[in-house]
Amino acid sequence: MIVEQAPAKINLALHVRSRRDDGYHEIETLFAFVQDGDELRLADGPPSLAIEGPFAGVLTGEGDNLVTRAAGAYAAVFAKPGGAFTLVKRLPVASGIGGGSADAAAALRALARRDGVSLDDPRLFAIADSLGSDVPACLLGRSALGRGRGEQLEPVDGLTGMPVLLVNPGVAVSTGPVFAAWDGRDRGPIGDGALLGRALLGRNDLEAPARSIAPAIGDALALLLDGAGTRLVRMSGSGATCFALYDWPEDRAAAANAVRAARPGWWCLESVLA
Repeated sequence: MIVEQAPAKINLALHVRSRRDDGYHEIETLFAFVQDGDELRLADGPPSLAIEGPFAGVLTGEGDNLVTRAAGAYAAVFAKPGGAFTLVKRLPVASGIGGGSADAAAALRALARRDGVSLDDPRLFAIADSLGSDVPACLLGRSALGRGRGEQLEPVDGLTGMPVLLVNPGVAVSTGPVFAAWDGRDRGPIGDGALLGRALLGRNDLEAPARSIAPAIGDALALLLDGAGTRLVRMSGSGATCFALYDWPEDRAAAANAVRAARPGWWCLESVLA
């Protein structure tokens, strides 16, 4: 059996620059990854997908899971069989932290490892690009500046080991309506310099439209901002997950306890940046 982790991604900054004629948007974003997330297992057997874990119920019976799409695309390109996948779904769905994209990237890595395909094979990244805008970044699996739809990647030195707290208020937000509600104003590019400084000077242009769709995002941001020791508080992706970075794990733990006490039904993940 091959086991691949599918870590959550966060957008330290996300600048929307313009609408494109192909229906997508031109963006600049700073991708980072946490150490925790979903888990994907690949065993010999006919192509199949079993789903377990705390968020399995959301995906059970779904006919077009990104894992099966990734396996099908891989088989078409490399002329290799699929396999029996088991997805342990620990990340909330439609939450702005790349859960499905990370799962698809994990499927490509697992199949490549099984078949001796190099993980930097450009054919893998071409498949990833065909599956979704965040899948190439999740396949790369390290901090990067993303341009275009997010698929044009420039690796950057990360913030490995920095404590992070992820909070989701239990609201699923679809990416399409959030982008559609963007006001169309280009507020400028992501700056240069060290990753944390670039993030601090950046923003998430999707926060305002996402909050108009899901006001609970504002509540999550306010709770995180109330905590001591935060270096950066921001919504990730198109929402609704928000995150905070800390210098010290003790501050992260205190913030997590405060969130759980105030909102016991919310999803909370204490982790570190990978």
